[in-house]
Amino acid sequence: MRLDVQDLHVRYGRVHAVRGVSLHIDSGEIVAVLGSNGAGKSSLLKTVMGLQTASDGQILLGGKDITNWPPGRRVREGLVLVPEGRRIVMGLTVHENLLMGAFARRDTRALKSELAELYDVFPNLAARRDAQASVLSGGEQQMLAIARGLLASPQLMMLDEPSLGLSPRLGAEVFALIGRLNRSRGLGILLVEQNTRKALELATRACVLELGCKVMEGAPAELKDNPSLRDAYLGRGGREATNG
Repeated sequence: MRLDVQDLHVRYGRVHAVRGVSLHIDSGEIVAVLGSNGAGKSSLLKTVMGLQTASDGQILLGGKDITNWPPGRRVREGLVLVPEGRRIVMGLTVHENLLMGAFARRDTRALKSELAELYDVFPNLAARRDAQASVLSGGEQQMLAIARGLLASPQLMMLDEPSLGLSPRLGAEVFALIGRLNRSRGLGILLVEQNTRKALELATRACVLELGCKVMEGAPAELKDNPSLRDAYLGRGGREATNG
């Protein structure tokens, strides 16, 4: 399913957080959105999801204008956001958290089958299905957030900083999972990620935001060779730079 964002503007009072951003994602693509803190990346995802109102521009999903749709309707249409910080309900069990992702579904039989498949894919979650989510490690919480999103049967998934706060080993596991989901399910993914190098390794295409504006877009190899991107986000000499 194709997503088109056309000349999108987002304002918070006097703050112009997103300034005329246009991008698209075709079915099965991974598109990375890069940029420093405050560049407008999370505002972009929240607006596409309907959690923030666009002040101007248009959002199309599968050719349908969803700009003014509520979030629940966008989920039913196949769009899902895995938010920054995971937003797991710590007082609920792992299983209860997963079921939250299926709130819009009515196909109970298929849901049971998909739950069983997810527990096969995420054995750590299966082992703790009846435990409160608060006992999970950071990596397991991220896996739970992604699994919860998958239960909504998305055709396009947006991920906001999935490796934030994770160790390099756990971050690598999350990136490997994202790649597998893309390949095995043909799942389109819009990825906002602070680890520029890993994001470019996964992505089909990438764009860079600065102060709410899209300043660069292209294939990962092209962006890696761009001196300004390399110095700002990859670090001189190829070392990873921090984005604050």
